[in-house]
Amino acid sequence: MVLLMKLLFLTCLWPTAVLHSSQNQHHHLHHRQQFSFLTKHTSKQIKMRKLDSTKVQPLKSEQLLHIEDHDFALRPGFGGSPIPVGIDVQVESIDSISEVDMDFTMTLYLRHYWKDERLSFHSNKNKSMTFDGRLIKKIWVPDVFFVHSKRSFIHDTTVENIMLRVYPDGNVLFSLRITVSAMCFMDFSRFPLDTQNCSLQLESYAYNEDDLMLYWKHGNKSLSTDEHISLSQFFIEEFSASSGLAFYSSTGWYNRLFINFALRRHIFFFVLQSYFPAMLMVMLSWVSFWIDRRAVPARVSLGITTVLTMSTIMTGVSASMPEVSYIKAVDVYLWISFLFVFLSVIEYAAVNYLTTIEERKQLKKRGKASGMYSIDAVQAMAFDGCFHDTDVDMELTDFSDHCEENETRARAASISDVDTTQIKRKRSLKGNVGRIILENNHVIDTYSRIIFPSVYIVFNFFYWGLYI
Repeated sequence: MVLLMKLLFLTCLWPTAVLHSSQNQHHHLHHRQQFSFLTKHTSKQIKMRKLDSTKVQPLKSEQLLHIEDHDFALRPGFGGSPIPVGIDVQVESIDSISEVDMDFTMTLYLRHYWKDERLSFHSNKNKSMTFDGRLIKKIWVPDVFFVHSKRSFIHDTTVENIMLRVYPDGNVLFSLRITVSAMCFMDFSRFPLDTQNCSLQLESYAYNEDDLMLYWKHGNKSLSTDEHISLSQFFIEEFSASSGLAFYSSTGWYNRLFINFALRRHIFFFVLQSYFPAMLMVMLSWVSFWIDRRAVPARVSLGITTVLTMSTIMTGVSASMPEVSYIKAVDVYLWISFLFVFLSVIEYAAVNYLTTIEERKQLKKRGKASGMYSIDAVQAMAFDGCFHDTDVDMELTDFSDHCEENETRARAASISDVDTTQIKRKRSLKGNVGRIILENNHVIDTYSRIIFPSVYIVFNFFYWGLYI
């Protein structure tokens, strides 16, 4: 009975087992077909690659330089002697010099040289590898910065201007193109006849002299400049490289490199804009010494005009200069010129005052009323052709009588002789007015015509001899 039941159970399960076995066989057969197809396709690709020998699968730079095998957060030779880092600089241009901000802007190529054995690699032809700025963040590079810099940037058109070149023995060249604005401590005591000495200073920020030794790679030849560098207001006299040490109380001594250059200012621009106009204003103020002392409006307006013009020139020069606490060379010249112009106005004030006092004394002596001499000289001269002045009426009586005789003859003459009489008056006036004006000038005007130009010429000799 038991045997019969087992046979019945096996009879029921047999169709299912047969079906499952057939499905497994079919599935294995399908996988074998796919594997056979992939194997054929892969072998075909390998054969094609062997035929094209020009195509080689590239290796990653990180793998070739073993970057992942080292900790580049530490400097090369950490714990040993300081790593020497050579520097050389090529100055491309000096973009601007600002006296107001006391700074300069320079564009340059900064190149670093050092050796990092961790970057050494095998090369049959001993050729170097060149990379762009993307590899910089993965390796150690010197942390050089510009001392006293206000702003700086690395050029990034069309890509960042950074180059990294690694040699098989581990020597590294790191080059970048930078524009930097840095302070220049200028002395304007001789402005604009001055020469300014500026310097761009390089230094490691984190590593003192125990860890990093900064030096010029090729000595004085490490600094090169473009032959076409020029500035509008300055002539570049020389470029030089030097080195030194800087001490910080909290971190110690650091190596520091200096890019020194001397700038001599072009004087021609300031001669045209400041010196020459000031000279003209001073000479223009001397014209008042030759104008009759009775021409009050002419002499006063001329003096005020020259004073205001000198003030404008001085204001324009000061606006383009920093507010320093000492006197500049241009200030000396402009203030002395302003003093000459101002003294010419004061000179006429003294002449006018002394003339008034003399007239009052003469009136008291002769006992004449002041109203008799209040006629304007120019107006009277226009009417009768005779120069009228209080001094002339008192001292040059002969000439006055001559004028009166001319007037009497003119009245007695017939109408046909009017033109002849006018010609005679003009000739008489032409021959005597110059003498009358010279004799009528005050003694202060006479001396001023000689003293003012002489002193100003002597001042110019001393000024230009001292500053040039």
